[in-house]
Amino acid sequence: MQELKLGLNTSYPAPTAAAATKTSAAENERLRDKKVRDLMVDKRRLVEVPYTASLAHTMNTLVANQVVAVPVAAPPGQWIGAGGSMIMESDKQTGVVRKHYIVIVTMLDILAHIAGDDQMNGGNDDPSDLDKNMSVPVSSIIGQCLEGLSLWTLNPNTSVVDCMEVLSKGIHLALVPLNSLMENISGVELVESGPIYRMLTQMDMLKFLKENTSQLHDIISRSVREIGAINENVYAITGGTKVNDAIKCVRATMLNAVPIVVASNSLEEDSKQIINGKGKKLMGTFSATDLRGCHLSALQTWLPLSALEFTEKREIASCHDESPLAEVMDKAVMKHVHRVWVVDEEGFLVGLVSLTDMIRVIRSSLMSDSPVV
Repeated sequence: MQELKLGLNTSYPAPTAAAATKTSAAENERLRDKKVRDLMVDKRRLVEVPYTASLAHTMNTLVANQVVAVPVAAPPGQWIGAGGSMIMESDKQTGVVRKHYIVIVTMLDILAHIAGDDQMNGGNDDPSDLDKNMSVPVSSIIGQCLEGLSLWTLNPNTSVVDCMEVLSKGIHLALVPLNSLMENISGVELVESGPIYRMLTQMDMLKFLKENTSQLHDIISRSVREIGAINENVYAITGGTKVNDAIKCVRATMLNAVPIVVASNSLEEDSKQIINGKGKKLMGTFSATDLRGCHLSALQTWLPLSALEFTEKREIASCHDESPLAEVMDKAVMKHVHRVWVVDEEGFLVGLVSLTDMIRVIRSSLMSDSPVV
Protein backbone atom coordinates (compact mmCIF):
# COMPACT_ATOMS: atom_id res chain seq x y z
CA MET A 1 0.00 0.00 0.00
CA GLN A 2 2.87 2.33 0.80
CA GLU A 3 4.39 1.68 -2.59
CA LEU A 4 1.06 2.46 -4.26
CA LYS A 5 0.76 5.70 -2.30
CA LEU A 6 4.26 6.71 -3.29
CA GLY A 7 3.47 5.92 -6.89
CA LEU A 8 0.32 8.07 -6.87
CA ASN A 9 2.13 10.98 -5.31
CA THR A 10 5.09 10.82 -7.61
CA SER A 11 5.41 13.99 -9.73
CA TYR A 12 7.56 14.79 -12.72
CA PRO A 13 9.14 18.13 -13.48
CA ALA A 14 7.53 20.10 -16.29
CA PRO A 15 9.61 20.37 -19.44
CA THR A 16 11.87 23.38 -19.41
CA ALA A 17 11.61 26.07 -22.06
CA ALA A 18 14.88 24.84 -23.53
CA ALA A 19 13.57 21.26 -23.68
CA ALA A 20 10.33 22.42 -25.34
CA THR A 21 12.30 24.39 -27.91
CA LYS A 22 14.51 21.39 -28.59
CA THR A 23 11.44 19.16 -29.06
CA SER A 24 9.84 21.69 -31.40
CA ALA A 25 13.04 21.96 -33.43
CA ALA A 26 13.25 18.16 -33.68
CA GLU A 27 9.65 17.97 -34.91
CA ASN A 28 10.33 20.66 -37.48
CA GLU A 29 13.34 18.69 -38.67
CA ARG A 30 11.11 15.64 -39.23
CA LEU A 31 8.74 17.73 -41.35
CA ARG A 32 11.64 19.26 -43.27
CA ASP A 33 12.86 15.74 -44.05
CA LYS A 34 9.66 15.01 -45.97
CA LYS A 35 9.77 14.98 -49.76
CA VAL A 36 7.25 15.81 -52.46
CA ARG A 37 6.87 12.08 -53.09
CA ASP A 38 5.36 11.80 -49.59
CA LEU A 39 2.50 14.08 -50.68
CA MET A 40 1.73 11.97 -53.75
CA VAL A 41 1.00 8.64 -52.05
CA ASP A 42 -2.79 8.83 -52.31
CA LYS A 43 -3.06 11.06 -55.38
CA ARG A 44 -5.35 9.73 -58.09
CA ARG A 45 -4.40 9.35 -61.73
CA LEU A 46 -3.77 12.48 -63.76
CA VAL A 47 -6.82 13.83 -65.60
CA GLU A 48 -5.88 15.31 -68.98
CA VAL A 49 -7.31 16.21 -72.38
CA PRO A 50 -5.77 16.12 -75.89
CA TYR A 51 -5.05 19.42 -77.65
CA THR A 52 -7.74 18.57 -80.22
CA ALA A 53 -10.50 18.27 -77.60
CA SER A 54 -13.37 20.72 -77.92
CA LEU A 55 -14.23 23.06 -75.07
CA ALA A 56 -17.41 21.07 -74.50
CA HIS A 57 -15.40 17.86 -74.06
CA THR A 58 -12.87 19.64 -71.83
CA MET A 59 -15.59 21.08 -69.63
CA ASN A 60 -17.31 17.71 -69.35
CA THR A 61 -13.97 16.23 -68.26
CA LEU A 62 -13.57 18.91 -65.57
CA VAL A 63 -17.11 18.39 -64.28
CA ALA A 64 -16.98 14.59 -64.36
CA ASN A 65 -13.74 14.54 -62.36
CA GLN A 66 -14.63 17.46 -60.05
CA VAL A 67 -11.44 19.38 -60.87
CA VAL A 68 -10.88 22.96 -62.01
CA ALA A 69 -7.74 22.45 -64.12
CA VAL A 70 -6.34 19.81 -66.47
CA PRO A 71 -3.10 19.55 -68.47
CA VAL A 72 -3.38 19.51 -72.26
CA ALA A 73 -1.38 16.84 -74.08
CA ALA A 74 -0.05 16.94 -77.64
CA PRO A 75 2.20 14.78 -79.82
CA PRO A 76 5.90 15.40 -79.09
CA GLY A 77 7.71 17.91 -81.27
CA GLN A 78 4.63 19.79 -82.50
CA TRP A 79 4.17 22.39 -79.73
CA ILE A 80 6.21 24.65 -77.48
CA GLY A 81 5.06 24.25 -73.91
CA ALA A 82 3.88 27.21 -71.86
CA GLY A 83 6.85 29.18 -70.56
CA GLY A 84 9.16 27.13 -72.77
CA SER A 85 8.52 23.95 -70.76
CA MET A 86 9.37 20.51 -72.15
CA ILE A 87 7.40 18.13 -69.94
CA MET A 88 7.13 14.74 -71.59
CA GLU A 89 5.48 11.45 -70.79
CA SER A 90 7.70 8.57 -71.83
CA ASP A 91 7.23 4.82 -72.10
CA LYS A 92 8.28 3.11 -68.87
CA GLN A 93 10.05 0.26 -70.65
CA THR A 94 11.67 1.92 -73.67
CA GLY A 95 11.92 5.56 -72.60
CA VAL A 96 10.37 6.66 -75.92
CA VAL A 97 8.45 9.94 -75.56
CA ARG A 98 4.72 9.44 -76.09
CA LYS A 99 3.23 12.88 -75.40
CA HIS A 100 4.11 16.45 -74.51
CA TYR A 101 2.17 18.39 -71.86
CA ILE A 102 1.88 21.85 -73.36
CA VAL A 103 -0.22 23.87 -70.92
CA ILE A 104 -2.80 23.80 -68.13
CA VAL A 105 -6.38 24.73 -69.02
CA THR A 106 -8.68 25.89 -66.25
CA MET A 107 -12.41 26.21 -65.73
CA LEU A 108 -11.87 29.96 -65.73
CA ASP A 109 -10.32 29.81 -69.22
CA ILE A 110 -13.48 28.18 -70.52
CA LEU A 111 -15.86 30.45 -68.64
CA ALA A 112 -14.07 33.59 -69.84
CA HIS A 113 -14.45 32.37 -73.41
CA ILE A 114 -18.14 31.64 -72.91
CA ALA A 115 -18.71 35.00 -71.23
CA GLY A 116 -17.63 36.68 -74.45
CA ASP A 117 -14.31 38.30 -73.60
CA ASP A 118 -13.37 40.50 -76.55
CA GLN A 119 -9.76 39.35 -76.53
CA MET A 120 -10.75 35.70 -76.56
CA ASN A 121 -13.41 35.32 -79.22
CA GLY A 122 -13.15 38.19 -81.62
CA GLY A 123 -15.51 40.58 -79.90
CA ASN A 124 -18.48 38.24 -79.66
CA ASP A 125 -20.16 39.41 -76.45
CA ASP A 126 -23.28 37.28 -76.88
CA PRO A 127 -23.18 34.26 -74.56
CA SER A 128 -26.35 32.82 -76.12
CA ASP A 129 -24.45 31.12 -78.95
CA LEU A 130 -23.20 28.50 -76.54
CA ASP A 131 -22.84 25.61 -78.97
CA LYS A 132 -20.61 27.64 -81.25
CA ASN A 133 -18.46 28.90 -78.38
CA MET A 134 -18.01 25.39 -77.02
CA SER A 135 -17.16 23.72 -80.33
CA VAL A 136 -13.73 25.35 -80.70
CA PRO A 137 -10.64 23.27 -79.81
CA VAL A 138 -9.15 23.77 -76.37
CA SER A 139 -5.84 24.74 -77.97
CA SER A 140 -7.45 27.97 -79.21
CA ILE A 141 -8.16 29.43 -75.75
CA ILE A 142 -5.50 28.05 -73.43
CA GLY A 143 -3.11 30.16 -71.42
CA GLN A 144 -5.46 33.05 -70.65
CA CYS A 145 -5.44 32.63 -66.85
CA LEU A 146 -2.71 32.46 -64.22
CA GLU A 147 -2.39 28.68 -64.00
CA GLY A 148 -2.19 28.41 -67.78
CA LEU A 149 0.54 31.01 -68.24
CA SER A 150 3.20 28.59 -67.05
CA LEU A 151 3.65 24.86 -66.71
CA TRP A 152 5.97 23.44 -64.08
CA THR A 153 7.15 20.11 -62.85
CA LEU A 154 8.43 19.31 -59.37
CA ASN A 155 10.89 16.47 -58.92
CA PRO A 156 9.60 13.94 -56.34
CA ASN A 157 12.89 14.28 -54.43
CA THR A 158 12.21 17.97 -53.75
CA SER A 159 11.91 18.73 -50.03
CA VAL A 160 8.55 19.83 -48.63
CA VAL A 161 10.11 23.13 -47.55
CA ASP A 162 11.41 23.86 -51.06
CA CYS A 163 8.03 22.88 -52.49
CA MET A 164 6.35 25.30 -50.08
CA GLU A 165 8.62 28.08 -51.30
CA VAL A 166 7.49 27.42 -54.87
CA LEU A 167 3.80 27.35 -53.92
CA SER A 168 4.13 30.59 -51.95
CA LYS A 169 5.43 32.51 -54.97
CA GLY A 170 2.54 32.38 -57.40
CA ILE A 171 2.74 28.80 -58.66
CA HIS A 172 -0.57 27.17 -57.72
CA LEU A 173 0.03 23.71 -59.16
CA ALA A 174 2.73 21.55 -60.73
CA LEU A 175 3.09 18.15 -62.34
CA VAL A 176 5.11 15.54 -60.45
CA PRO A 177 6.63 12.48 -62.18
CA LEU A 178 6.24 9.45 -59.90
CA ASN A 179 9.30 7.83 -61.43
CA SER A 180 11.50 10.67 -62.56
CA LEU A 181 14.25 10.01 -65.07
CA MET A 182 16.17 12.87 -63.41
CA GLU A 183 16.56 11.39 -59.92
CA ASN A 184 19.39 13.66 -58.83
CA ILE A 185 17.47 16.85 -59.54
CA SER A 186 15.25 18.61 -57.03
CA GLY A 187 13.12 21.72 -57.25
CA VAL A 188 11.08 23.26 -60.06
CA GLU A 189 12.00 22.30 -63.60
CA LEU A 190 10.90 23.26 -67.10
CA VAL A 191 12.34 20.05 -68.58
CA GLU A 192 11.26 16.62 -67.37
CA SER A 193 10.46 13.16 -68.67
CA GLY A 194 8.68 10.39 -66.82
CA PRO A 195 6.23 7.53 -67.41
CA ILE A 196 3.60 8.61 -64.87
CA TYR A 197 2.62 12.08 -63.64
CA ARG A 198 0.37 13.36 -60.90
CA MET A 199 -0.74 16.94 -60.15
CA LEU A 200 0.25 18.69 -56.92
CA THR A 201 -1.73 21.77 -55.85
CA GLN A 202 -1.63 24.32 -53.07
CA MET A 203 -4.65 22.60 -51.50
CA ASP A 204 -2.75 19.30 -51.45
CA MET A 205 0.03 21.03 -49.53
CA LEU A 206 -2.39 22.59 -47.04
CA LYS A 207 -4.04 19.22 -46.39
CA PHE A 208 -0.61 17.67 -45.82
CA LEU A 209 0.29 20.42 -43.35
CA LYS A 210 -3.01 19.87 -41.52
CA GLU A 211 -2.06 16.20 -41.12
CA ASN A 212 1.15 17.36 -39.42
CA THR A 213 -0.31 20.03 -37.13
CA SER A 214 1.35 18.48 -34.08
CA GLN A 215 4.64 19.68 -35.54
CA LEU A 216 3.27 23.15 -36.30
CA HIS A 217 1.54 24.06 -33.04
CA ASP A 218 3.69 27.15 -32.40
CA ILE A 219 2.66 28.85 -35.63
CA ILE A 220 -0.90 27.63 -36.24
CA SER A 221 -2.03 28.49 -32.71
CA ARG A 222 -1.28 32.17 -33.30
CA SER A 223 -3.65 34.68 -34.89
CA VAL A 224 -3.46 35.45 -38.59
CA ARG A 225 -2.89 39.11 -37.71
CA GLU A 226 0.05 38.32 -35.42
CA ILE A 227 1.86 36.17 -37.96
CA GLY A 228 1.33 38.56 -40.87
CA ALA A 229 -0.88 36.27 -42.95
CA ILE A 230 -3.50 38.90 -43.86
CA ASN A 231 -3.45 40.46 -47.31
CA GLU A 232 -5.22 43.83 -47.20
CA ASN A 233 -5.52 44.20 -50.99
CA VAL A 234 -9.06 42.99 -51.66
CA TYR A 235 -10.55 43.16 -55.15
CA ALA A 236 -14.33 42.79 -55.13
CA ILE A 237 -17.52 42.94 -57.18
CA THR A 238 -20.89 44.32 -56.13
CA GLY A 239 -24.12 42.46 -55.51
CA GLY A 240 -25.53 43.64 -58.84
CA THR A 241 -22.71 42.23 -60.97
CA LYS A 242 -23.96 39.63 -63.43
CA VAL A 243 -22.27 36.22 -63.57
CA ASN A 244 -21.20 37.02 -67.13
CA ASP A 245 -19.41 40.19 -65.97
CA ALA A 246 -18.14 38.56 -62.76
CA ILE A 247 -16.26 36.00 -64.85
CA LYS A 248 -14.59 38.83 -66.81
CA CYS A 249 -13.68 40.63 -63.57
CA VAL A 250 -12.14 37.49 -62.08
CA ARG A 251 -10.12 36.86 -65.22
CA ALA A 252 -8.98 40.50 -65.40
CA THR A 253 -7.51 40.29 -61.89
CA MET A 254 -5.90 36.87 -62.49
CA LEU A 255 -7.79 35.58 -59.42
CA ASN A 256 -9.96 32.51 -58.96
CA ALA A 257 -12.32 34.19 -56.52
CA VAL A 258 -13.53 37.64 -55.46
CA PRO A 259 -15.81 38.76 -52.60
CA ILE A 260 -19.26 40.18 -53.34
CA VAL A 261 -19.85 43.40 -51.39
CA VAL A 262 -22.60 45.93 -50.82
CA ALA A 263 -22.17 48.79 -53.26
CA SER A 264 -22.40 52.40 -52.16
CA ASN A 265 -24.66 54.66 -54.24
CA SER A 266 -21.67 56.02 -56.11
CA LEU A 267 -20.73 52.52 -57.23
CA GLU A 268 -24.07 51.35 -58.57
CA GLU A 269 -23.01 52.22 -62.10
CA ASP A 270 -19.80 50.21 -61.69
CA SER A 271 -21.39 46.78 -61.41
CA LYS A 272 -19.31 45.62 -64.38
CA GLN A 273 -16.04 46.72 -62.80
CA ILE A 274 -13.72 45.32 -60.17
CA ILE A 275 -13.57 47.58 -57.08
CA ASN A 276 -11.63 47.94 -53.83
CA GLY A 277 -13.54 45.80 -51.34
CA LYS A 278 -11.76 46.80 -48.14
CA GLY A 279 -14.12 48.34 -45.61
CA LYS A 280 -17.23 47.21 -47.47
CA LYS A 281 -19.90 44.81 -46.22
CA LEU A 282 -19.26 41.21 -47.27
CA MET A 283 -22.26 39.50 -48.90
CA GLY A 284 -20.82 36.45 -50.64
CA THR A 285 -18.06 34.96 -52.77
CA PHE A 286 -17.88 34.43 -56.52
CA SER A 287 -15.39 31.71 -57.41
CA ALA A 288 -14.42 29.62 -60.40
CA THR A 289 -14.36 26.72 -57.94
CA ASP A 290 -18.13 27.13 -57.47
CA LEU A 291 -18.53 26.29 -61.14
CA ARG A 292 -16.51 23.11 -60.86
CA GLY A 293 -19.70 21.02 -60.93
CA CYS A 294 -21.37 23.21 -63.52
CA HIS A 295 -22.93 21.25 -66.39
CA LEU A 296 -22.93 22.88 -69.79
CA SER A 297 -26.71 22.80 -70.00
CA ALA A 298 -26.99 25.05 -66.92
CA LEU A 299 -24.58 27.73 -68.08
CA GLN A 300 -26.95 29.60 -70.35
CA THR A 301 -29.42 30.14 -67.51
CA TRP A 302 -26.72 31.14 -65.02
CA LEU A 303 -24.83 33.75 -67.05
CA PRO A 304 -27.59 36.44 -66.90
CA LEU A 305 -28.06 36.00 -63.12
CA SER A 306 -26.38 38.29 -60.63
CA ALA A 307 -23.32 36.79 -58.95
CA LEU A 308 -25.13 37.12 -55.62
CA GLU A 309 -28.14 35.15 -56.87
CA PHE A 310 -25.81 32.46 -58.18
CA THR A 311 -23.95 32.11 -54.87
CA GLU A 312 -26.65 32.94 -52.31
CA LYS A 313 -26.92 29.37 -51.01
CA ARG A 314 -23.19 29.00 -50.46
CA GLU A 315 -21.81 29.61 -46.99
CA ILE A 316 -19.14 32.32 -46.83
CA ALA A 317 -15.69 31.27 -45.60
CA SER A 318 -14.64 34.10 -43.29
CA CYS A 319 -12.65 34.71 -40.13
CA HIS A 320 -11.49 37.55 -37.88
CA ASP A 321 -7.99 38.99 -37.61
CA GLU A 322 -7.64 37.33 -34.19
CA SER A 323 -8.62 33.90 -35.52
CA PRO A 324 -5.84 31.32 -35.10
CA LEU A 325 -4.23 30.07 -38.28
CA ALA A 326 -5.39 26.51 -37.48
CA GLU A 327 -9.02 27.64 -37.66
CA VAL A 328 -8.47 29.41 -40.97
CA MET A 329 -6.74 26.33 -42.42
CA ASP A 330 -9.69 24.19 -41.34
CA LYS A 331 -12.15 26.50 -43.09
CA ALA A 332 -10.13 26.56 -46.31
CA VAL A 333 -9.89 22.77 -46.45
CA MET A 334 -13.46 21.99 -45.35
CA LYS A 335 -15.01 24.48 -47.78
CA HIS A 336 -12.38 23.81 -50.44
CA VAL A 337 -11.65 27.51 -51.02
CA HIS A 338 -8.42 29.27 -51.87
CA ARG A 339 -9.25 32.40 -49.86
CA VAL A 340 -10.77 33.04 -46.45
CA TRP A 341 -12.12 36.58 -46.07
CA VAL A 342 -11.11 38.51 -42.95
CA VAL A 343 -13.97 40.62 -41.56
CA ASP A 344 -14.51 42.79 -38.49
CA GLU A 345 -17.24 42.20 -35.90
CA GLU A 346 -19.82 43.91 -38.13
CA GLY A 347 -18.96 41.91 -41.24
CA PHE A 348 -16.94 44.56 -43.08
CA LEU A 349 -13.94 43.37 -45.09
CA VAL A 350 -10.52 43.81 -43.50
CA GLY A 351 -8.54 41.63 -45.90
CA LEU A 352 -8.05 38.01 -46.87
CA VAL A 353 -5.88 35.00 -46.08
CA SER A 354 -5.06 32.95 -49.17
CA LEU A 355 -3.52 29.49 -49.48
CA THR A 356 -0.38 31.28 -50.65
CA ASP A 357 -0.30 33.32 -47.43
CA MET A 358 -0.83 30.25 -45.23
CA ILE A 359 1.93 28.27 -46.92
CA ARG A 360 4.27 31.27 -46.78
CA VAL A 361 3.98 31.89 -43.03
CA ILE A 362 4.23 28.20 -42.15
CA ARG A 363 7.35 27.81 -44.26
CA SER A 364 8.89 30.87 -42.57
CA SER A 365 8.19 29.28 -39.19
CA LEU A 366 9.81 26.01 -40.24
CA MET A 367 12.88 27.81 -41.50
CA SER A 368 13.45 29.90 -38.40
CA ASP A 369 13.32 29.43 -34.65
CA SER A 370 12.39 33.10 -34.30
CA PRO A 371 8.74 34.26 -34.31
CA VAL A 372 7.15 34.88 -37.70
CA VAL A 373 6.51 38.58 -38.26
